Amino acid sequence: MSHDLEASFLLTSQSAAIAASRTMGFGDRERSDHVATEAMRAAMDTTPMRGRIVIGEGERDEAPMLFIGEEVGNQAPGSPEIDIAVDPLEGTNLTATGAPDSITVIAASPRGGLLHAPDVYMDKIVVGPRSRGAISIEASVDENLSAVARCLKRSVSDLLVVILDRPRHEQLIADVRRAGARIRLIGDGDLAPGIAAALLGTGVHAVMGAGGAPEGVLTAAAMRCLGGDIEGRLMPAKPGDKERLEKAGYDDLDRTFTIEDLAPSDDIVFSATGVTNGALLRGVRFFGGGCRTQSIVMRSKSPRHMRWVDQIHLDPGYDGSIRA
Repeated sequence: MSHDLEASFLLTSQSAAIAASRTMGFGDRERSDHVATEAMRAAMDTTPMRGRIVIGEGERDEAPMLFIGEEVGNQAPGSPEIDIAVDPLEGTNLTATGAPDSITVIAASPRGGLLHAPDVYMDKIVVGPRSRGAISIEASVDENLSAVARCLKRSVSDLLVVILDRPRHEQLIADVRRAGARIRLIGDGDLAPGIAAALLGTGVHAVMGAGGAPEGVLTAAAMRCLGGDIEGRLMPAKPGDKERLEKAGYDDLDRTFTIEDLAPSDDIVFSATGVTNGALLRGVRFFGGGCRTQSIVMRSKSPRHMRWVDQIHLDPGYDGSIRA
């Protein structure tokens, strides 16, 4: 994929973040998600590609746009064929309430490079580069935390594990506490902490527990760029999930999905922009005549790179002064 596409995907996540941030604190999660989705769709329409959504807002009958299978981009003949995974607003509740760590996300690869994950739960474990290859979704909590501690050359009691605060994680939380690791419980959005686990200085060493399978693919895309690791296992939790999985070809519910299964391409571009302030990214900041965004843009293709983008966006016709 070209550097022009990388720039377009950055613009896409920025556009969605700016639109969503204008709804922060209004208590309307559906509106926040809607405006982010519309802004992301509009930005992608100008991108020179023949894109296809493989992770999106849902199936065609559930989402008016950015549904799975939707064609995006300008669809110009000769343009590259690209698979797109999006979360127009990771943390809709976080934006609606003004809580930290809401982000907008897009990942892209050449056709066939991202798993078309069904919209069910996935039990996951996410770690950073130094723990890559040491974890297993089949291992016990104690075994995984001991392995991470050995890789990081520290004790289990020094580790911080992020877990979604859900009743389904009652046993997991008890097991982590019994192993001696510290825990940060979060209300929504396990993607931003997953990225944080692969970055030095964030204080996050692992993310554990069941979240959305589509978010698992997006996390895997980020881990391919950052050198981290993720393993997961699909979890039918709602009536009809098992039948939907079998119909989609996922009949082995004991299968472990590795990072290579979730994001098999070696050429992945990932862009995320902060909506609300968080440990990973600062949220959108408005001033008279424009706003300022912070994003992280990554690519897995050698030479693998990551860059932080702190950008000022001026309103048309604005000619006033700019403050940092």
